[in-house]
Amino acid sequence: MNPFNLAGKVAIVTGGNGGIGLGMARGLAEAGAKIAIVGRDQAKSTAAAADLTASTGAEALPFIADVSVSAQVERVVAEIVTRMKRIDILINNAGINIRKPPQDLSEDDWRNVIDVNLTSAFLMSKTVYPELKRAGGGKIINIGSMTSIFGAGFAAAYATSKGGIVQLSKSLALAWAEDNIQVNAILPGWFDTDLTERARAEISGLHERVLARIPHGRWGKPEDIAGTAVWLASPASHYVTGIAVAVDGGYTAML
Repeated sequence: MNPFNLAGKVAIVTGGNGGIGLGMARGLAEAGAKIAIVGRDQAKSTAAAADLTASTGAEALPFIADVSVSAQVERVVAEIVTRMKRIDILINNAGINIRKPPQDLSEDDWRNVIDVNLTSAFLMSKTVYPELKRAGGGKIINIGSMTSIFGAGFAAAYATSKGGIVQLSKSLALAWAEDNIQVNAILPGWFDTDLTERARAEISGLHERVLARIPHGRWGKPEDIAGTAVWLASPASHYVTGIAVAVDGGYTAML
């Protein structure tokens, strides 16, 4: 019996239409799961779902919603249940960043980052909870960051939201353990994605400083995070809950 087998499971991946979200969705699809990609960009989400189905053979469907808005969360979860019949796994990956010194952050900037990165994870988890309980248990994986561990002067709202992801994961793990729901966090380091490409353009010398600190000597690729996601989504991690796993090539080991 393969403890990493996800055949018959339905997984939601918010922000699963690109970057590490798509990398994790691909890993779960290759392990046998059906994938619900939830994003705000319909064209991008539709293309990502089609690519997953073509490359893995797994059923993958796009769903359009802003997961920081409770009414849209309730609607999209209901749509997923209607079309895919169940929910077993939730990956809360939707996220944004606004890079400014904290004194230059507006209240709207702050609320936008907190709502998309942290409030959305709470709303999705709360809304999916009855479906996971009905299924006899399930997995929630919240995507934090290496800034869940240390601060970021150029991204105070982002670091705050990602620190909150770890505490949310621990709190949900404690609350829902009796329902056989495991809740964990993944803390990605520097990955080569569209988001970090913009960071390299905005922050002079960032690329060189990052490489100098990563023992592996390279930026992460989306597929580098897939294995950790599959482990935390699978029966192999049934006795693992409330933890935060750094996937960063050793970056945070040098604290």
